[in-house]
Amino acid sequence: MTYSLIAQEPGAQQQPQPLGPANPVFIMAIGILFLVVVVMPMMNRKQKRELENLHASIKRGAKVVTNAMIVGVVVSAKDGEDEIVIKSEDSRLRVKRSAVIQVVGTDEAETTKT
Repeated sequence: MTYSLIAQEPGAQQQPQPLGPANPVFIMAIGILFLVVVVMPMMNRKQKRELENLHASIKRGAKVVTNAMIVGVVVSAKDGEDEIVIKSEDSRLRVKRSAVIQVVGTDEAETTKT
C-alpha cells in the first residue's frame, strides 16, 4: 500500500506538462534571449554614439571630467587629434579625448584668452 500527499483517485494518471511552444518556461526563455540579443546591443550603440558626439564637441575652454575623476579646463584641443591638454589647478595634463566622460560647462576666462 502506497501513500500519496496529493489526493488522487486510484488508477488515475497525471498529465505531463507540455514541452512544446505552449510551455511558459519556453516563452520566458525566448523573451530573455530576445532582450540579450536585440535590446541590449541597441542600448550600447546609443551610449557609444553619445560619447563619440561628446568627444567630437570638446573645444577650448570647456570644463571637463575625466574617467579618473580629474576636473579641468581644456587648454588645447585640435580637431583631428586624439589628445587634448587640460589644466587642473596648477598642473597641465595631456589626456586622450576618450578619457573625458562629461563636459560640465565652459570656463569664460579660458575662452577669452588668446
